[in-house]
This record gives sequence, C-alpha cells and structure tokens, in this order.
Amino acid sequence: MVFHGVSRRQTTMAKWRVCKSSPYRNPLHTELKDVYLSINELLHELPSYRSLVRRPSTNIAGSRRKSVLSNFFTASISRKKGDSLTDLEDDRPLRELPVSIKEKRRIRARQDYQANVLAKQEQGYLFRKTAWRRFAQATKEHISNLYLWKRAIHDIEGKFGTGIQSYFSFLRFLVLLNFVNFLLMFTFVTIPMIISKHGVVNITHVQVSSSVVAEECTVYEAHNQGLILFYSYMINLLSGTGFLEQTYLFYGFYKTDNLMSGNFHYNLPLAYFITTFSYILLSLFWIVKRAVEGFKRSFIRSEDRFQSFCNKIFAGWDFCITDQHAAQLKHSSLQYELQTDLDEDRIKQKIADRTKREKIRIYFLRVLLNLLVAMILATCFYCIYKTTVYSQQYGSSGDGGSFAIDLLIQYLPSIVITAANFVTPLLFEHIIRFEDYSPAFEIKFILIRSVFVRLANIIVLLVTLWTQITKCDGGKCLPCGYNNKLYPCWETRIGQEMYKLMIFDLIIISAVTLFVEFPRKLIVTYCSGPPFTWWGQQQFAIPQNVLEIVYGQTICWIGTFYSPLLPGIATIKYFFIFYIKRISLMNNCRPSTRPFRASSSNFFFLAVLLIGLPLACIPIVFGIALISSSKACGPFIKYNTAWNIIPETINNFPKGLRHLLYGLGSEAFAVPFFVFVCLILFYLVALAGAHKRVVNQLRDQLTMQGRDKQYLIRKLTRETVLLRRYSSVPNVENE
Repeated sequence: MVFHGVSRRQTTMAKWRVCKSSPYRNPLHTELKDVYLSINELLHELPSYRSLVRRPSTNIAGSRRKSVLSNFFTASISRKKGDSLTDLEDDRPLRELPVSIKEKRRIRARQDYQANVLAKQEQGYLFRKTAWRRFAQATKEHISNLYLWKRAIHDIEGKFGTGIQSYFSFLRFLVLLNFVNFLLMFTFVTIPMIISKHGVVNITHVQVSSSVVAEECTVYEAHNQGLILFYSYMINLLSGTGFLEQTYLFYGFYKTDNLMSGNFHYNLPLAYFITTFSYILLSLFWIVKRAVEGFKRSFIRSEDRFQSFCNKIFAGWDFCITDQHAAQLKHSSLQYELQTDLDEDRIKQKIADRTKREKIRIYFLRVLLNLLVAMILATCFYCIYKTTVYSQQYGSSGDGGSFAIDLLIQYLPSIVITAANFVTPLLFEHIIRFEDYSPAFEIKFILIRSVFVRLANIIVLLVTLWTQITKCDGGKCLPCGYNNKLYPCWETRIGQEMYKLMIFDLIIISAVTLFVEFPRKLIVTYCSGPPFTWWGQQQFAIPQNVLEIVYGQTICWIGTFYSPLLPGIATIKYFFIFYIKRISLMNNCRPSTRPFRASSSNFFFLAVLLIGLPLACIPIVFGIALISSSKACGPFIKYNTAWNIIPETINNFPKGLRHLLYGLGSEAFAVPFFVFVCLILFYLVALAGAHKRVVNQLRDQLTMQGRDKQYLIRKLTRETVLLRRYSSVPNVENE
C-alpha cells in the first residue's frame, strides 16, 4: 500500500509532525496533556509521596521517587502521543502496524521462525527438566518410605497436630543420632578389642613399670567371687556391677595398647580418644544443621509481630488434623493464643503505667522469690551430694543386705535426682505466679529453670564423684593421683553411674505410663463426680517430655567416654520410649492447652539439646585433661592423663608436620586467627544489619503501597458515586 511512492507509515509520521508543530493543536494532544497533569496531581496526593516529603532525611529519595514516577508517566504519555512510534510497533498487533502487506508478511515469517526455534529449545529444556524432576521425586519417595516410623508419625500428626508430631520426629532424630554414635564407638573401639581377644592379630597389652607407678595402683580385681545368688545377678544387671563390670560395656575392659598385623599398626588409645572427639563434633554439627531451619522460621515469625493476630485468625489452622476431638482442641488452643496475646498487651501496658513504688515492690518480691528458688536448688544439690557419698561408701564397704536394700542404696542418687526433677518444676509453677510476668515469659522462664535443674543435678553428681575420687585420708592422693583404694578404676565407676541413671530413667518413664496415666484414664472415663472431673484427662505436655529425653541424651553424651556401648543402650531406650509415648498418647492423653507450632517446637527442642551438649563436654574434658587416668584399667594406663597421648602422637610425626602442628597450637597462630575471626564476625554483623535495614525499607514500601491502593480505591469510589449522581440528574435544557 503505497501512495505516490511514500509508505503509509511515513505519511502518518509527517501528519503527526505537522499536527504537533501547528498552532492549531490536535484535540488528542490537549486531552493527553490534561491527563498527564491530572496524573501528576494524583501522584502528589498519594500517602507515600506525602510521607517522603515530610521526612527531611529522605529528600533525595523523595526526589528520586518523584523523578522515577514522572519519567514513567511521561514515557507512557509520550508513547500514547506517538513520539516514539518505532517502540510502539513491537508491542502492537501485526494488523495494526502502519506498513505494507509485504512488510507484514516478512515480519510474520521472521516471528514464526523465531517462535519455532525458541519452541524447540524450550521444549527440549522443559523435557529434560521434567524428566530430572520426576526422577528426583521418585527417588525421594523411595527414600522417604525407608524412614523410621513414617506411618506412625503421620497418624500422630493427623490426630494431634504438628506440635506433638515434632516431638516424635525429635525422638526419631535422637534414635538415629545415638545409633550413629554407637556405630562409631563399636567400629573403631569395640571391634578391634574383639579381634584382639580372638587372637586374629598380634596385640601388645599396656604394662606400667613399677619404677614409674607404685604396684598398689595397678591392682584391680574382678568381682567373681564364690556362689552368687540370683538377685545379685539382677542387681548387677541394673547397676552395671559384678559380671557386667568386666565386659565391653565399660572403660576398664579396654586394656590394650597396639594391634599389629604385618605393617598395619592400630593404636587403640589414640582411636579411643579420636572417636570420643568425633562423636561430640558429629552431634554438634548434626544438631546445628537441623536447628538452622527452625531458627529461620522462628526468627521470621518473631519479626512479623504486627501481623500476629491476622496470622492466628486466617493462617493459624492446622489442616493436617483429621480427628474431631483434636479439631475442637485446636479451636480452643487458637482462642487461648489470642487471649494470651491480649493478656500480654494488657500486661505490657500495665508495666508501662507502673509507678516507682510499684516497681520497687515487685522487684523486691522477685528478689525474695528468687532467693527461695535458690534455697530449693541448694537443698536438692545437698541431698544429691549426701546420697551419692553414702551410696559410694556403702558399695565400697562390701556389706551385703537384702535384695531390696542393696538395690535401693545402689539407685539412691538416681532416685533423689529423679525426685528433684519431678518436684522442682511444680514448685516453680506456683512461685512464678507471684512474680507478675507475662504468660509467654512465664512458660520460657519455667522451662529455663527446669533445664537448669535437670542438667545441674548431673553436674552435682559428677562433682561429688570427683571429690570422692581425688580425696584421700592423707590429703593429696599419692602415689596414684586418685583414691585407688575406693576407686581402683574410677572411669568404670563413673560409667556405672551414668548407666544406672539411664536405666532408672527408662524405668520411671515406663512406670509413670503404666501406673499413673493408665489408671487416671480409667478413673476419668468410668468415674463421675467433682473430684474426678476436676482431675481431668492427662495432657501431653510437650516441654516436659522434651526435657526428659534431653536429660537422658546428656547422660548418654557424658557416659560414652566411660562406657563405649552406652549409645547403643540409649538407642534401644529411645526406641522403647517412642512406643510407650505413642501408646500413652493414643489412649490416655490429650494435647496440651498450650500447644507449640512445629517450627518453634523444632527450634526449641534443638536449642535445649544444644545447651546440654556443652554441659556434657565439661566433665569429659575435666576427666581427660585434669584427673590422672587409672593405672589398673583402661587404654590410658601408661599416661598420666588421657590428653598426653596427643603430644606423644605428634612427636612421632615427621619434623615438618610436627612443627606445623605445634605452630597451629601456639599463641603466634592463635592471636591472629582470633583477630581474623573477629573481623569476619564484625563483617557478618554489619552485613546482617544492612540486610535488616533493607528489609525494613521494603516493609515500609509495602505499607505505603497498601495505603496508596486504599487511597486510590477511595478516590475511585468517590468519583464513581459522583458520576452516578450526575448521570441520574435529568437534563432540564433538553426537556
């Protein structure tokens, strides 16, 4: 389509230039100019623009925002006016382009060719991506079918929600963790010892010269004396004494130095030390890896406080619940959460309105109540100390009594510790009511105190044992460095105490389920009356159950060095606890009225577990580095302490490697490394602060965009109402 040799597009552009330069303006141009001015006026009325103008520190940002918006609308207006028609051609349909039919055919052919090429490439890419995704999903499904207790945990999630499901997932994690730790100790410590006992390889036993250590320090007799009654076997099985003391279960049995087969040399003491260090690091990395995801979710939830009520109302429902009773409990729990949030706001307002006299009174009352808590803890610690001393002295005296008395005295420290773990949280719940804290802080503070009590009781027990180990009649223990008369193999004695604590913990959990929760369920179900209805059905309290298994895991970490097979016992213990808790949950319990979300629960569980791991490392490091190792048992007989094997091993390395390792352990490397780590930490903190500021700015922008939309909706509604009113007015002139 050509008119006198000039294309339609050139004709249109010429007409547009004439119209633009003519003194008689095009009505379309005037209308677009009015639209542009009205849009600028509308932009100046937006809440976001007004907030930027009011802030003096953001004038640059405001001017930049204004210029960006103005440029955007100017470009749109100029595009509508036709100043850049070439850019408009690519966006418009082909039939609307002002070009000839030949040019349109050429453009259509080029577009079809490009579309075919891109379609083939995209189809190939999508096919490969889909195939890989299906393969990954199929592999993931097959692997997930191998998960331990997958169906059981899924049923628990459907009936009781994600909070209780996270507890059983945490229990499964501890089973896997202890099983891996057991494999480490069994592979690198126990299997070489079993091989050495069967004579497969040449072995060298540890022998200490009498010139170095007195002969009395090397005496360690087995407890296989005469005829043993049946109940003695039961006591030995439950306390780890007797026939169990001289087995692979405890430290004292591993009295081997090197295993040799041709050119192969296996240093059992070094393997024992490195494996202990390895299972602690493995536990740390595994726990931290699992805690990161929960920390991210809980951090996001804690930062999003201004939407907490909306999240609870519109997104608080757990769609995994399939049981009607659980759904009713979820309704009540959401109501409780909203009520708790309102109570917290009310208490915060009450705290802000306190006078100085009220503040002094409440602080004085809190000091008195904390002194009362300290007295309760001191009483518990003193009872643990006295019962431990009495139990150790009774066991060393050899005075035999009846089966019940012997078993009671053997387990006396464990009984006192368990009683303290049960009584003190109940006392803390009554005491904290008078301290006038917010409901959420009350729960956290009670849990912190309960965790401290449970872990501190173990530390008190170990400190008591070590005072007995390092205490002698003549003051300093000579020549062995420890009380060899009372403890010829003190490492085995500590392993026995940790073994008794673990066995007794399993007995208590089973007994409470069998003799407390089941009868309570029967009484509440089949008996009526005020006392029984007041008692109510047993609640599945997640924090208390978590503290139980964290307490047992801390015992396992401490005792693994002194009892290498203790992780295997812990694996079996948690395996049984899973089924005990599951049966009790399904038949006896109902969810707690204070439920935990899955994300916050996972992070809380692992945070408590991370508190227990460093506390478990303290007694291990103390026993390895400071207390003299036993000279009558164990793999470290010829060393003053277990740590001495590391310098001796390094001294056998080549000269260059030895100097390198000593250099890495010296102050010349430690100080620059510490400074470098501090600089990296400072950089990460600064980067986190910058990201936080960006996030806050984005949140402000989202808030202002919401206000802009509300303003535009109100303005549009007002204009619509006015338009309807104007259209409804009759035209008097036409009439």
